[in-house]
Amino acid sequence: MSALRFAYGTNGLTDLRLTDALTLLADLGYDGVGLTLDHMHLDPCGPDLAERTRAVARQLDRLGLTVTVETGARYVLDPRHKHGPTLLDPDPDRRALRTGLLTTAVRVAAQLGAHAVHCFSGPAPEGVDEDQAWDRLAVTLEPVVAAATAAGVPLAVEPEPGHLLDTLDGFHRLRTALGSPEALGLTLDIGHCLVTETAPPADCVRAAGPWLRHVQIEDMRRGVHDHLPFGEGELYVPPVLDALAATGYQGLTCVELPRHSHAGPRLAATSLEFLRSVAPPPTGHGTARRARRPASPRTTARPSHGGSDRVPATGRTTPDEGGRS
Repeated sequence: MSALRFAYGTNGLTDLRLTDALTLLADLGYDGVGLTLDHMHLDPCGPDLAERTRAVARQLDRLGLTVTVETGARYVLDPRHKHGPTLLDPDPDRRALRTGLLTTAVRVAAQLGAHAVHCFSGPAPEGVDEDQAWDRLAVTLEPVVAAATAAGVPLAVEPEPGHLLDTLDGFHRLRTALGSPEALGLTLDIGHCLVTETAPPADCVRAAGPWLRHVQIEDMRRGVHDHLPFGEGELYVPPVLDALAATGYQGLTCVELPRHSHAGPRLAATSLEFLRSVAPPPTGHGTARRARRPASPRTTARPSHGGSDRVPATGRTTPDEGGRS
């Protein structure tokens, strides 16, 4: 079993300057950071990006933090439409804006020595045939995959509730359409498994293992796309982390609380404390370890249906219902 490395997303620390956010995470003991490129944190559309990226790289090195570059900023490209434009936008010029942002993110990631670049598809446009939407996604993403291949930085696509690509099956459909490129991997948001997948979250982790390049985690309720602090939802975390360690995953496991920046410093501290209390060691028996290191009553994150990580079939949400969407 591999040792898990924990990170916290800067989209949950937007009230802090990036330099302060990185220092906070290092002081708390995090291994890395999920860096969302946004207007307040390493603006990918601003001047002197290469110089600013070098400064961030130096700070990450001083602090001993590793990084994954995330691209889920809400309004970085379009100040009027959340997450717009997407890879599926009806206007090809607007689709090109998203492609351009992602290729910029690949360059930034290469300069930072990042584990991966995260992205998602966007919702299927109204009036577009499903097969046509999938074809459009593959064509639009091709230059980004080529850039990732050239840079040696994996592109990690996230199944997102309410989007065209919202399940593990959707990831494999895209991967096959693109010819299964080595540079194309998967971001698994474990909370999303309670929203879009019928299998237990730990089973989803095991199924995703060969393609995992980035992992996000938070609590969530069944069928509701709302990112919650640990202990406020129904995700039973210990078997999920056991499964993740058993896959040999080497990247970051990143806490994803984008609507909690008002309490970011506190939640960064309590989230790491909780994850460490239930994480498996590199070797040894997880059950015995957890008996020695109990989590607090507020952070057991145990589902209400009996303590296993198994959940019934769940519903889907619209793009505006909770979470980052």
